[in-house]
Amino acid sequence: MAAGNPSRAIPGRDSCHTRFSAWTPFSNTSLNRQLFQERVALISHWFDLWTNKQRQEFLLTIFLRCTKSQLRFVQDWFSEKKPMARVDFSTVLPRRISLYIFSFLNPKDLCAAAQVSWPWRFLTEQDCLWMPKCVRFGWFLPYTPADKEYGAWKHHYLACVADLDWLTPREAAAVHGTLREPNTEAEELPERQREKCLRKIIWEKTALRKKESLRVRPPWGSAAGCSRWCTPRGPPPVSQRWRDSAGSQGASEKELVLASLEVLPTRSNVSGSHSYPSLSKKNWHGVANKDEPRFILISSRIPAYELLVDSVQAGVLSAVYEYSKPLDSLLCLTEKALAGRKARSVGIFSDGDSREMNLLQGYKIDIENLLKPEVRDFWETLGSFVATEEEGGHVDLFVPLGASEAGVEALSQLSQLTGTLFTAPTGVATGSFQHILSEWLGPPGDGAPPSTYFSPAKLQTWACWAELLEEALKSVRKELGPLLKDLQKVISARMVGQIMSDSMTTASILDNQDTARALADGLVELSKEHAKTNVIAGDCRDTKSSLSKSDLEGLVELERTLQRHPWERRAAVARELLQSERRYVQLLAAVRDVYATPLRAALASNRAILSAANIRIIFSDILRILSLNRQLLDNLRDRLQEWGPAHCVGEIFIKFGSQLNTYTNFFNNYPVVLRTIEKCREAAPAFRAFLQRCDKTIVTHMLSLPELLLCPSRRFDEYLTLLYALRLHTPAGHVDCGELTAAIDQIKRYKGYLDKIKENVSMKEQLSDVQRLVWGCPALSEVNRYLIRVQDVVQLHCADEEVSFSLRVYEQTRDLTLFLLSDALLISSRGTSHTPFERTSKTTYQFTASVALHRLLIKDIPDSKYVKNAFILQGPKREWICATEVEDDKFLWLSVLKRAIRSSMEK
Repeated sequence: MAAGNPSRAIPGRDSCHTRFSAWTPFSNTSLNRQLFQERVALISHWFDLWTNKQRQEFLLTIFLRCTKSQLRFVQDWFSEKKPMARVDFSTVLPRRISLYIFSFLNPKDLCAAAQVSWPWRFLTEQDCLWMPKCVRFGWFLPYTPADKEYGAWKHHYLACVADLDWLTPREAAAVHGTLREPNTEAEELPERQREKCLRKIIWEKTALRKKESLRVRPPWGSAAGCSRWCTPRGPPPVSQRWRDSAGSQGASEKELVLASLEVLPTRSNVSGSHSYPSLSKKNWHGVANKDEPRFILISSRIPAYELLVDSVQAGVLSAVYEYSKPLDSLLCLTEKALAGRKARSVGIFSDGDSREMNLLQGYKIDIENLLKPEVRDFWETLGSFVATEEEGGHVDLFVPLGASEAGVEALSQLSQLTGTLFTAPTGVATGSFQHILSEWLGPPGDGAPPSTYFSPAKLQTWACWAELLEEALKSVRKELGPLLKDLQKVISARMVGQIMSDSMTTASILDNQDTARALADGLVELSKEHAKTNVIAGDCRDTKSSLSKSDLEGLVELERTLQRHPWERRAAVARELLQSERRYVQLLAAVRDVYATPLRAALASNRAILSAANIRIIFSDILRILSLNRQLLDNLRDRLQEWGPAHCVGEIFIKFGSQLNTYTNFFNNYPVVLRTIEKCREAAPAFRAFLQRCDKTIVTHMLSLPELLLCPSRRFDEYLTLLYALRLHTPAGHVDCGELTAAIDQIKRYKGYLDKIKENVSMKEQLSDVQRLVWGCPALSEVNRYLIRVQDVVQLHCADEEVSFSLRVYEQTRDLTLFLLSDALLISSRGTSHTPFERTSKTTYQFTASVALHRLLIKDIPDSKYVKNAFILQGPKREWICATEVEDDKFLWLSVLKRAIRSSMEK
């Protein structure tokens, strides 16, 4: 054998020398090629017998063994045989990009693209492509497609298009006729030639006229001088005289407008070197009657006074006066606006209540200070600008002075002082400036003052915006109150410190620190008082001395009149109650007519915008409230039609109070209703477009659907105000007095229940705000958990705790914020970051720990020269040494914390 005798020669060894294999010849090329072909044929035979999975595994093994050059060879072969430029983009690109490309096609092209291939048909039938095309024409699906259903909006589009009446141009001409038959080419050629000749003649005449005007006009004259020089002498023609008269009339109107513009109050700009009017010129209106115009003064203290100025009628002069200016500024504004003419009426739009009017800062006009010399001179001078009472002149005060005896007495005194009739609204203020729309004192003239001075629709829009601003200002005052209080303390301390540093030595200042602190607190308390520094603030002796005999007789006569006719005030309040209920029912009816009825009609016509379940959730409770209050309105209307001194209103409200379970269902479902509206707005584009069309229109009184649903919660405050006013003007022995008291108690109990619901919602919102504010905060929403107090403290660290408390030295490590909940204490670290070029800073909170109140211990640290206002919070695993900035904060925080710990242990 070859293995036993290795020296034995093997025939053909040189020619059959192998490499990497004993069976592959190396030097013999032909034999090597033959053997390679045989093995390729064998592997190909095996490859044909393998399954698809085995073939894939074999190819993967081969590709993994290939080098980069070999893989590049494979790539080039595929590029030559199967070019990648012809690949379907819908199979390569992401689906959202393919859908974006298809979104540019019109419906006809989309239907053609659906016939290319199955992937293209699947993409071109997606609802996201066809739904905007349907919504654009107002075609909505009568049902909600299933999750895995596609092509519904395409089929709906095709069905709607199939129902349309299509006419070809020939059919349209046969049915409707044509405006002009098309001309032949032989007929159009002469028309084109005539048009060309006409244009040439016009161009030549225009050029000739320009050349003659340049030849005649002197080179040194201006355009105006040329027109005067070229004017022929002699009497002007009729048309020219008419134009001259129109021009003079326009010039006079322009002078009136410019005169009213001068009445605008001026304010200093940022630099303080120039002044500019507080309102633009477009807010000033011209005068319709040249002899006796109307004029109204609007206080800058009125919220959204710009909108109020825009709502002034076209024939009324208006001016905005600064609330901080003196009384003389109002007279100057009036004198400049009227320009020596008598006013038919003058209105003053300011804030106030039924007893006084806040005319200017420090000038509260009421019965006590009305006869002061400066105030009396002001009203007498203002009355001299108005026409006499015989000529129909009057002064209108847009403050509800007619709703109280003190206000009526003040109006009577003003009428006696000036000899001019003063009027004011008699309605109880049941909303933000809604009293101006009620009845007014005085004889009926040419219309109610609100409609005389303002446009009713614009005035109602302003009232809605003013109410929104008042609510926003309440939140701003609540947030800025603590900051302004701290700022007030800092300013007072700086003032006291400056005075002491100027008048004392350093040793005296150190010895009188308590005195300085007391002075600073005194300045803070003094600034809280609204001191009347003007001459209005006087003693009663000056008032009595300024009263003449005729004035005293007038006051006595007014008092007798009020005592003689108490039923008129009661009837006026009852009419105000009816009018207020009518406005409230109109708001509720707007929800039904503008929102509920169209949505139900769309559902019935198989073009649903919302499902029947969502419509029932949103509108069922509010429509029941509408039915209940419409019944109340009918009862009030029937009672007031035959109103007399013996009639009662209390029994109607007692019956109404027994049916308040309708309101209870609404308030319990109110959060669900709002969430349903928001969910449908996000999920249904048709509903979003529907709300955009219907919200904040004249029919809805410029309110949106959520704002209209807020009206029932505010109505009970108005009920209490009106019923209190009605009981005030009801004699004690009247039958209605007891019934009104019972109705008020019933409404008050339900108002307390409503306040409790609002408080629970507010507590949940506070917990949600804390959870969003603190990073890493665990879930806080639990039953009967609410936020009690938030306190900012600093965390301290003691290096040597073996030393007694009086000698311990502490160092501040970080800032903490403590959130006291009803059952736990949440501790978070507080950080402050500043933005470049900004003065304000940003505060961030990071969750540190939470401790249950029943496992929390409190230790007080006595004050020393090293630490003040410190205490220890000890939990099961760790403790925190904290300190407040002010001693009062520590006392209040520890007292509230101990009370909360006791309450949690008692549960």
